[in-house]
Amino acid sequence: MSEVIHWLNAYVWSPILVYLLLGIGLMYSILTRFVQVRYFKEMIKLIFEGGGSAAGVNSFQSLALSLGGRIGVGNVAGVATAISLGGPGAVFWMWLAAFFGSATSFVEITLTQVYKSKIDGEYRGGIPFYIEKGLNMRWFAVISAILTLLVMGFLWPGVQANTVALALNDAFGISPLITGIFVVVFLGAIIFGGLKRIAKYSEIVVPFAASGYVLMCIIILTMNYAKIPGVISLIFTSAFSSHATFGGIIGAAIAWGVQRGVYANGAGLGSETFESGCVEVSHPAKQGLVQAFSVYIDTFLICTSTACMILITGMYDVKPEGMEPITNKLGDVAPSMYTQHAIDSVFPQFGASFLAVALLFFCFTTLTSYYYKAETTLAYLRQYLKIKSTWPNHILKVILLATVMYGSVKTAATVWAMGDLGTGALAWVNLTVILLLTKTALKVFKDYELQRKEGKNPVFDPVKLGIKGADFWEKEYKEVEQETARERKTISM
Repeated sequence: MSEVIHWLNAYVWSPILVYLLLGIGLMYSILTRFVQVRYFKEMIKLIFEGGGSAAGVNSFQSLALSLGGRIGVGNVAGVATAISLGGPGAVFWMWLAAFFGSATSFVEITLTQVYKSKIDGEYRGGIPFYIEKGLNMRWFAVISAILTLLVMGFLWPGVQANTVALALNDAFGISPLITGIFVVVFLGAIIFGGLKRIAKYSEIVVPFAASGYVLMCIIILTMNYAKIPGVISLIFTSAFSSHATFGGIIGAAIAWGVQRGVYANGAGLGSETFESGCVEVSHPAKQGLVQAFSVYIDTFLICTSTACMILITGMYDVKPEGMEPITNKLGDVAPSMYTQHAIDSVFPQFGASFLAVALLFFCFTTLTSYYYKAETTLAYLRQYLKIKSTWPNHILKVILLATVMYGSVKTAATVWAMGDLGTGALAWVNLTVILLLTKTALKVFKDYELQRKEGKNPVFDPVKLGIKGADFWEKEYKEVEQETARERKTISM
């Protein structure tokens, strides 16, 4: 099985996909006149807008849900692996992919809101929805839904569970089997509670875990402040082939920086579209801006924290695939352990414990996010197959929990290869679709900008813009607005 997965990855993650992710992000940056820069203040403001209801959640809860999916072992073990395989220069290409990817994220999330639906009393949206409604290609939407179910329910969860199991085993000597059982039991308690419990959990845990991790980075940087200029120089010189030691692997730096960066922040994959479909906003572009900001948080805050801790302490080796190791200071140490060694070098005997606990929090938020994405995709398939019973949801929960158990006890190489395969497959599908829907996304963005210039609170009207398939906004949203207006009138009386 492992050989087959690696063989498939060689095709899925060809250099074409790497440059396509960068190129499409650059294209959207130019077409939107760098929306990720011009609307930075607006992004922060919109995070706290929106009320939420029984049918959906507010923007902050959605951001927490999305960050729960974005912030995981990819930000810790993924960054370390990128440095190990691509050298310090991989960090620069991770930054560049995030900067351009923020514009891509804006486009895919805006499309999610345009073509979202209301199913069983809850707002839903994501890749399958905008494929069917935007492109009128139901067969392709069904294929993407099945692929997403496979990735979220089988290929990705094992990566999270495996990294946590290794970290807890190294820190406290806990057997991966015991860790797997614990994660399965606790995760089951969360996902069986439904969307509201998942959103509430993410809303509380994500800010707490992320701030603690960043604080540790700040402490380590402060204690090693004299080395900061050297680390920044190392990243840039390695990224552009001018470093004497790492300059010869620029191709690996680009490939692994982009690949691991995209796995961490999800921009362009469509994996973060599902949480955004359940948000109540008056205009699709609003949620597009919120999620564009989450790419910044994920990469420039969390991923950079990991990279800085590793590079400033020197706790890493560079061992490109198919080549002799360029450095071999740590010996036979897995890249996923670099962050732990970095913290241990400053706080002896503390790094392993801290990282294990941090990863445990990140793991749970990410796994709950995976379940929500998979459940939303399943809701689309149930609607397509006209299945009213909820028994498929229970089967999905069991499969995901079994996958977590499997990932906890399998080797890291196999589990990461499965995760990479899922990432690449999603990217090919989603990038193809959003390219075909570019005109619609830009039309919606232009409408948002025009209404803002007129001093209005932007409200989306697809009929006015000539956009077909946005049935939620044509019917459901108008009913919600009318109901809200009646409630306001009653209160004023």
